[in-house]
Amino acid sequence: MFAEELKTLRRLGFRHLLLQLLNFASVIASGLMIWKGLGLFFNTESPIVVVLSGSMEPAFYRGDLLFLTNPVNQRYQTGDITVYKIPGVEIPIVHRVLESHDVFISNSTRKSKKDVYSPGPNQLLLTKGDNNHADDLELYRGLEFLERRHIVGKVRGFVPYIGYITIAMNDFPQLKYAMLGGLGLLALLQRE
Repeated sequence: MFAEELKTLRRLGFRHLLLQLLNFASVIASGLMIWKGLGLFFNTESPIVVVLSGSMEPAFYRGDLLFLTNPVNQRYQTGDITVYKIPGVEIPIVHRVLESHDVFISNSTRKSKKDVYSPGPNQLLLTKGDNNHADDLELYRGLEFLERRHIVGKVRGFVPYIGYITIAMNDFPQLKYAMLGGLGLLALLQRE
């Protein structure tokens, strides 16, 4: 099945194979640098996310690609669509702000050192999915509200259905490995 490709690799030689590997590594490194650069520019750990559930329908559907920003000096308002992460949960959640409270928590107000809210000015948020019947208190894992530190970003734009590629690769890991293997093989066999 791969006999022809192996003959091509032998014919190209070790130096050419090494050059192709370095080119492939530089493409991967460039992609990671662009991702981190966008994250720094937009002040968010994840400038692009994919909607994984139908909890925000009809605003966003499963597979929509969302673009996020997280400006430091801007307050979140009721109605803003945010993406947040709860500690201990890997998957970010896309929901709308239902309530927003500005509070100041002093060291004396904190109940104990284990209190989850950090001292100083805080914006506390309560969220809810548009397609859900109740707010997200059950998702918060013991928190009464979200703090600003839980927010990944505010949705600024979206592209519908593009994220289905990511969903398919997560649902079918074999597809992910086949695509990565195919891309790697193409990079090795490409002639310049």
